[in-house]
Amino acid sequence: MNTKHLKYVIEIERTCSISQAAENLFMGQPSLSKAVKELEELLGYTIFERTSKGVTPTQKGIEFLSYARNVLLEVEKMESLSESANTKTQNFSISIPRGSYITDAITRLISEMDQSKGIHVNVHETNSIQVINNIADGPFNIGIIRYQIEYENYYIDYLAEKQLSYEPLWEFEHLALMSENHPLAKCDRVDYKELSEYTEIIYSDTTIPYLMQGNLNKTNKSAKNSKHIYIYDWCSQYDILNSIPTTYMWVSPVPEKWLTRYSLVQRKCKISGHRYKDMFIYSKDHKFTELERTFIDKLSEAKNDVSFKDYK
Repeated sequence: MNTKHLKYVIEIERTCSISQAAENLFMGQPSLSKAVKELEELLGYTIFERTSKGVTPTQKGIEFLSYARNVLLEVEKMESLSESANTKTQNFSISIPRGSYITDAITRLISEMDQSKGIHVNVHETNSIQVINNIADGPFNIGIIRYQIEYENYYIDYLAEKQLSYEPLWEFEHLALMSENHPLAKCDRVDYKELSEYTEIIYSDTTIPYLMQGNLNKTNKSAKNSKHIYIYDWCSQYDILNSIPTTYMWVSPVPEKWLTRYSLVQRKCKISGHRYKDMFIYSKDHKFTELERTFIDKLSEAKNDVSFKDYK
């Protein structure tokens, strides 16, 4: 048994899915299934069982996973000793949703790091549930989550359950992002009935605490549109939007320099469930490092650059 096996089973517990866990771990599903089976044979009991809710831990599995998390936390502490001893290394880790102004803040932070010293930056882009679990179970201490305002109570309850601290970061309206050659790009305000005739790009990993995906789809505004492109890769959205002018997607306000770089425009569009909130979350006992405090300043700068813009 090694720490890799512990990371494997914790990831499966987080996602309730071997296939999703394998994707998050950048490995094949057969390899992950084989590793779990070997671990279970070594232990002499089953860690997971398949249910209608996905892959869930058995009673013995719950106990094992609790020990596994504690072991990984202790390993992380031991590893951090060498990092803290090496004052020449600049360490920064964060788990975030896909948001251009957030990425812009991280870029600003890295660009101002001392290039003569070591740099260790770990940025994990994922859905909000995974961000929360990353903070609650490690290895991250800070993160940002994004959710529709109508589901806020679910997230607040989930954060309380995970015993995490949180601070509101920004509340905003989603904008329709599209190529400057899109048929509706010249409109000052886009009508959703017209927009829904075109192909929408959607992130496929949206989840909400305590709600099954099937129930979520019933209330998802995208269900009104029959043309979809589902993606997981954050970067591919710009290539698709730029290359296929009949596509669009819902986004938080995008920095002007990115719009110019990819020949895109963003437009307001009246639609229900349009308001979102970003929340900064962290471990209750976490002590912020100097780099983390600098990042918070850069995040505020990046947010202000897009929030005070008068969008059409």
